[in-house]
Amino acid sequence: MSKKSLAAALALPLVLLLGACASGSSDPAASGDAAQSETVRIGVVGAGDPYWETFTEAAADEGIDVEIVNFDSYDQPNPALSAGELDLNQFQHIIYLATYNVAAGDDLVPIGATAIYPLGLYSTKYADVDDIPAGETIAVPNDESNQARALLVLQSAGLIELKDGGSIFSTVADIEDGSKVTVEAVAADFTASSLPDFAGAVVNNDFVAKSGLTSKELLAQDDPADASAFPYINIFAAKAEDAENPTYLKLVKIYQDTTAVQDGVLAASGGTAVLVKTPVADLLTSLKDTEDDIRANQ
Repeated sequence: MSKKSLAAALALPLVLLLGACASGSSDPAASGDAAQSETVRIGVVGAGDPYWETFTEAAADEGIDVEIVNFDSYDQPNPALSAGELDLNQFQHIIYLATYNVAAGDDLVPIGATAIYPLGLYSTKYADVDDIPAGETIAVPNDESNQARALLVLQSAGLIELKDGGSIFSTVADIEDGSKVTVEAVAADFTASSLPDFAGAVVNNDFVAKSGLTSKELLAQDDPADASAFPYINIFAAKAEDAENPTYLKLVKIYQDTTAVQDGVLAASGGTAVLVKTPVADLLTSLKDTEDDIRANQ
């Protein structure tokens, strides 16, 4: 591992402020004259969150027609963006994007920050981490970036120990013998629904509210204010050739600066989201450093 570059990515300062597709096609205006309205297709996981309607209305007020395209799992929006089926997507953090880019040989880029979402361990069987008996099984997401983050949450909670202390590259294979619990990797969108079959599960924020989970079932989570959380900033992503598209950048600004949208994001996260306006240059630096480290670990 290139510890130097990873450390540089993690040490970038957080800019934490309270307050993603056809290719830019145009539709004729209803009047039938030469005026046209640009339509931007944004892929998301969780289009049912009310703030997306608020966002599309705010964009319409600025003359931008937005179509929100829903996906059920995380492995779909990036290929769709790369293929030109979307203009933007907004569902992932920097580490997820870096992992995808390296695996797919792609060059998708962040064009704006949205929020950091804590990753939490939930249980419908136990009220406290200490109540989980030795030998029980915990579910974690099976995608590489979120699996590593989930394992670090479990280690912080004292449920497992990871080889060499763990990292953003840890997998279930790195769990040390003698750990209190065993761990099973399942699809991220099944972690919450699998709770009846496990002592607990680490559930991505996208699936918490829609599964009916609340703070009552939350046993542990990571700290979004920690400097190591920087690569977990969620982003709007675009193709590299569209990184400076003024309409797309305007949509990022609308998302970040519209109070009703920001309030909706907070509400959908149960108040756990930390809203951010991080300079794109810093996002790009973190992406490059993380991609470099992923390649070095292959």
